[in-house]
Amino acid sequence: MLAKTMQEYASAGETPEVLFWVGCAGSFDERAQRVTQSFAKILNASGVKFAILGHEEGCTGDPAKRAGNEFLFQMQATQNIETLNGYGVKKVVTACPHCFNTLKNEYPSLGGNYDVVHHTQFLNELLSSGALSVEGGAYEGKKITYHDSCYLGRANDIYEAPRQVMEKLDGDLVEMKRCKTNGLCCGAGGAQMFKEAEKGEEEINVERAEEAIANDADIVAVNCPFCMTMMRDGVKHFDKEQTVEVKDISELIADANKL
Repeated sequence: MLAKTMQEYASAGETPEVLFWVGCAGSFDERAQRVTQSFAKILNASGVKFAILGHEEGCTGDPAKRAGNEFLFQMQATQNIETLNGYGVKKVVTACPHCFNTLKNEYPSLGGNYDVVHHTQFLNELLSSGALSVEGGAYEGKKITYHDSCYLGRANDIYEAPRQVMEKLDGDLVEMKRCKTNGLCCGAGGAQMFKEAEKGEEEINVERAEEAIANDADIVAVNCPFCMTMMRDGVKHFDKEQTVEVKDISELIADANKL
């Protein structure tokens, strides 16, 4: 078993250190499920006592809010807050910047006050404390370029934690032309993920993938399931999927440690 639920912990009269908020993509998207599994394996290998909500977890309401349906957002958020507060949850970690931003910045006004961290921040904490180390050799000679997701970077000013994690790998980290505060969206934000793009000169994810490929990168590192989908589609547009991999940072660490 990769993870126990909050219900199982509560039944045993125990309290986990942290709740892993899996998110909709991490639960149902086949590619994002592999990220969920990688992060859970890292948590287990690091001795972290964590839980998931399982069937009790609902969508944070981020897509509804971005699409303009405030009523639906508040319904979804209120239900989640009731569940989290019922279990007395204090700390939450998630691999989705959309969930991260919503839980951290939009739940407090509705009564949901938690210490919310992104999984790259949590990985950085584990590496800094010595609870997690990275085996060498897996990425030697590989060029890795990193895509800053909007909700982690410009929305929450988190740029260094992901890079500090990747510095532990033995690959060559190369920055894209537009990065950090000047980074370019993958094209999924603002609920664009769920609709056809408006007419323009070029799809945003294609433009962003072109910048990554221009770096001669072997791997495009991401920290978001939305970015994962958009960057993979962008790489496929250039028929580069056989030579350019798109991977979440947690997968890079898990693969390096052969988890």
